[in-house]
This record gives sequence, C-alpha cells and structure tokens, in this order.
Amino acid sequence: MLPIHRRRAAAAALAAAGALVLAGLPGTAHAQADPGTSSSPSPAETAAVDRTSPEVLQAMRRDLGLTSAQAEARLVNEAEAGAVAGALRAALGRDFAGAWVHGATSARLTVATTDASDVPAIEARGARAEVVPHSVGQLDAAKAKLDRAAKKAATRDAPVWYVDVRSNAVVVRAVHAPAARSLVAAAGVDSSLVRVEKAKERPRPLYDLVGGEAYYMGGRCSIGFPITKGTQQGFATAGHCGRAGTATSGYNQVAQGTFQASVFPGRDMAWVATNSQWTATPYVKGQGGQRVGVGGSTQSPVGASICRSGSTTGWHCGTIQQHNTSVTYPEGTISGVTRTTVCAEPGDSGGSYISGSQAQGVTSGGSGDCRSGGTTFHQPINPLLQQFGLTLKTTGGGDPGPGPGDPEPGGTWAAGKVYAAGDTVTYGGATYRCLQGHQAQTGWEPPNTPALWQRA
Repeated sequence: MLPIHRRRAAAAALAAAGALVLAGLPGTAHAQADPGTSSSPSPAETAAVDRTSPEVLQAMRRDLGLTSAQAEARLVNEAEAGAVAGALRAALGRDFAGAWVHGATSARLTVATTDASDVPAIEARGARAEVVPHSVGQLDAAKAKLDRAAKKAATRDAPVWYVDVRSNAVVVRAVHAPAARSLVAAAGVDSSLVRVEKAKERPRPLYDLVGGEAYYMGGRCSIGFPITKGTQQGFATAGHCGRAGTATSGYNQVAQGTFQASVFPGRDMAWVATNSQWTATPYVKGQGGQRVGVGGSTQSPVGASICRSGSTTGWHCGTIQQHNTSVTYPEGTISGVTRTTVCAEPGDSGGSYISGSQAQGVTSGGSGDCRSGGTTFHQPINPLLQQFGLTLKTTGGGDPGPGPGDPEPGGTWAAGKVYAAGDTVTYGGATYRCLQGHQAQTGWEPPNTPALWQRA
C-alpha cells in the first residue's frame, strides 16, 4: 500500500492541481483513505507512482510546464484512467473506439464508442463519452492493410501512418499528398477511414550514437532497459543499432557484450547479452546521472506523459500521441511503434522511455531535435520482451518467474509472462481479463492488481 505520507501528498496534489474527475475508479478511494481500510492496491499503487524518481518529476515540470503538484497529480490520474479505459474496453467489446486522457493533469478521460447506447455505461465510470463512426478494430484492420501494402509500395514520401483514436481515423502523414493517396489505393482501404496530413518530416533512425547510458559498436547508441534471460544478464535496445553477433563496448569503452538477436526493419528491437563484468540493474539514467527506478512495464494511454533518457540529450519529457504507428525510414518500414512529442537526437537510439516508474519502450527514430522540438517513435517494451523471452529488471525484486512467452488464451497466470489488453487467464480457480498490457511480476497476481486484471 502507498505509504501514508505519499497518500497525503497524492491527495493534496489532486486537490491543488485538478482533482480526478473519474468516478467509480477501482481503488480511487484507496489513495486518499486511511491506511488499512482496503487490501486491494489502487491503480496508482500498482503503477508505483509513489516510487517515481524526483528526476522524472523534474523533467515533467520542465518539459510539460507543470508545477510539482500537477506532475504528481498527472501520474496518479493517468494510472487511474488506464485502469478505467481497460475495463471499458472489455465491457464495450466491438463498439470500443479508443480512449485518451487530456488536461494539464490528465484529469479527464474520454472513451469513444460506435454505439450511442454505450454512453451511460461510459459516463457511469466518470469518463466523457464520444460516439464515433469507426471502432478501433476497424481502424486497426485498415492500418494493417497499409502495413501490408507498404512492403511493395514506395513510402518515403508518405513515411508515417497510425491509428489516431482522438480523430477516429487512420492518419497518413505525407511530404507529398499523392504518395499517401497511392498507398491508400494500393492497400484497398476505404478513404472514409483515412485522413492525409501534410508534413515536412522525414524520420530516420537515431544512429551514431543508457537505460540511457551509451554503448559502442562502431557507432554509438543508448541502452534501453536492463533485462535477464534466465541467468544471463543484458539489455534491450533498438534493432537498427546492431545485428546478431555485433560486439559492444560500454560507456567506458570496456568490452561489454554481443547482440543476440535483432529485428529491423519491420520492427526495431534487439537485445545484448553482457559479460560477467556487467550487472543488470532496475534503473535508467536520469537528470544529472541520478538513477530512476523501473517498477514495471504497464503501457500508458494516449495523451499520457512520458520521459526519455538518451546518451546524447539526456532527460526530456512529452506526451504519447498515438500507439500502433507505422513509419518509413530509408532502410524500410517499421510497424507497431508509439509516436510521441519527446525530442531526441542521433545517439539517443535504443534509449529508455518511461512513464512514472513504468517502462514504455526503446528509442527508434524521429525528426527534429531538442532545440527546435520534434517527433519521436519508440519500440514498445512488452512486445520486445515477448519476442526474445526476456524479463525486465525491476525494483520489485523477488523471483521474476519463468520468463515471458506467448500466453496461452485462458492459460494459467504466471509471473514473467507478457500480457496484452484482452488476454484471459485463470488464477485460483477464477478467470480474469487483462485491462492493460504489462509483464507480470510476483506480487502482481490478478486478485491483487485490479488496475491490471478484472474478473471475467
């Protein structure tokens, strides 16, 4: 449970900076209740908001223009909103059309649906309802067609496309509009699902250049997140930084390890196994070299705050714009990345993205810089962990479990597995449905984490 001083701080922050407007949230009352009144942790406790490093809060204040109270309130609200959005996604089924937070403290959650009869159910959970023409399922299917078409079509002039739940469309950002129209036509996608936006950006991988520390392999990249694979230690990073067999040296130029597997393009994910001189820790490098603790890997919603650590530009924060984005680099198209407003520059590649204490992903590429601003894309961490069977190193400690893999639908819950929203498991003879994507940890059993699991 949240220590009493942090409970009071969270309550004060919410009161001073914009109280949570979401009614009926699982655990909302817990964060402000006297200790001992409930045994179920709130979403904010599950997300370890109370363990968010001062460096993260400082960077949020600087880059998002927040006060200290607003930064703390925002993290609490985003944790609560993620749990409500996950529950409503399960309840609405095929009608679900996306969810996002907004406001300086993320105090408002909007949930979209294709069926007006869902509005009372959405509003009963304290969220704002929006009725739209297209479900997330329809938009995801349309984007998948664009992804397939991009394997054969030239997309350098239409390099970015994604599902934008806030505008209920698949957005294609193009340097030249005809290239976007050509891609849409080649994919056979209904034009009513697509919006073309004019853009000047031509994203590229941020080569040359741990979490946030530098490492070298001919060029320079940044460590994403320390991991383990059984007894082997190492770190997750971007695929474009190296191929399997590529040797690395650390920030101090001491021999470090070897790339074990790498995917790029298509995805942008890799992992490096390190030698016995290097020890995986549950931290990324924060402002001024301070350590930032990693509590888990619960994916944050659209509109949520997010910070990045890289060896070139250090700490910077922004917000999540879209998940499930595709972007074309000179080397080819990658899909399933997240688009953010956080700036980055060459050398930041592979570095850590974190929301509060929750790992989000590793830096892939982008456009712009940290002087004039820009857009970046990160490879989400949970698919990376699942792809390579890795276990994220976290501050929770304890046995990390058997390691991730593809969860069996309806299989037994296990620590170390990576679960996506909508997955079902059994635990203690009951069936639970996953509300937010994450890698399971000991202590995060379904009955103990209502922010992540709901009885089915």
